[in-house]
Amino acid sequence: MVTQPQIHGDVDDRFGRVADVFRDNFTSRGEVGAAVTVYVRGRKVVDLYGGVADIRTGRAWDAHTPVVVFSCTKGILAICAYLLAQQGRLDLDAPVTRYWPEFGQHGKADIPVRWLLTHQAGLPAVDRPLTLDEVLAWDPVIKAIEAQAPLWKPGTAHGYHSMTYGWLVGEVIHRITGQLPGAFFADTVAGPLGLHTWLGLPAAERDTVAWGLAPPPDPDPFVDPVAVRGITMGGAFAFPADADGLVSFNDDAIRAAGVPGAGAVSTAEGLARLYAACVSELQDGPLLTAASVDDAVVVRSHGQQRHGPPDTGQRWGTGFLLHSPPARPLLGERSFGHDGAGGNLAFADSEHQVGFGYVVNQMRGMGDERANRLTAAVHSCLQN
Repeated sequence: MVTQPQIHGDVDDRFGRVADVFRDNFTSRGEVGAAVTVYVRGRKVVDLYGGVADIRTGRAWDAHTPVVVFSCTKGILAICAYLLAQQGRLDLDAPVTRYWPEFGQHGKADIPVRWLLTHQAGLPAVDRPLTLDEVLAWDPVIKAIEAQAPLWKPGTAHGYHSMTYGWLVGEVIHRITGQLPGAFFADTVAGPLGLHTWLGLPAAERDTVAWGLAPPPDPDPFVDPVAVRGITMGGAFAFPADADGLVSFNDDAIRAAGVPGAGAVSTAEGLARLYAACVSELQDGPLLTAASVDDAVVVRSHGQQRHGPPDTGQRWGTGFLLHSPPARPLLGERSFGHDGAGGNLAFADSEHQVGFGYVVNQMRGMGDERANRLTAAVHSCLQN
């Protein structure tokens, strides 16, 4: 007999299909704890949560349970970059060296800022080994990036910058604003919007975070030395989990440091509200201008990566994952956002003025359809 999960929250009658799929993810897809929130035209139409936040204690998932959202963090940094561009403080097509002069060593002088966001800079991994303390200290990673040459001629190929993306984009934000990206995001976006979303988890929130569970073993894992070096920061930490199955980002020090490409912590509501604010009038008009959204949804990178698994359709804009069937279909060509390791997903869609956030604590591997099923349900409801 299958035990029915305890699902809590609210859903508009028009979006009942989303609730059905969310519940079915628990009964047939191995969901342990999760939440999904959807805004449409500035109104919250789905706000659901359920399951267990921490299997060690049995703590239930509540309305304010956040999780580490991994690469959904990249979309947060991209939003910050576009806000600086709107303020006239950042030119996405200017050389990185305009803002970060030391970056230009070893053949990097002509790389534009945009290529940092489109995975075309040729810097998917740091060459030299780093300790965890060095990674969390920020400056040692910046110095290592400055001192290395690209792995391919920048602009001629793309390869997912799984971790380095955060320091590359984050240091540009740092040089312009004088703030590390977590502080800039908190002051400029998260604070004014009232988001339960942090890049650098406050100590007061430490015990609220869901405990991450490692994905099941992959019988046919993709192994590329550059990709492995990139995602582990040269072995500074195991990713996603160590040999004993402990998820690295359960570490309080890693969560507090705000690893800039993968370390944000958020509720589903926080991510959905963030993206809703980009395309609808939640507070003093949309965060992003029409020109910024038009630029964000332009496909900049697609096809086979230089150091990546076989292509399954991912398309990248400037800092955002775009509508990418069959691997990651969103709502359409006006969708932009980012997914995160193990199943998290957040995006906006300017055509429907949607903000979507889905967060989980049970990580899955390739072929995981939980988020895609929810997105398809939202799409179906919007057509009715």
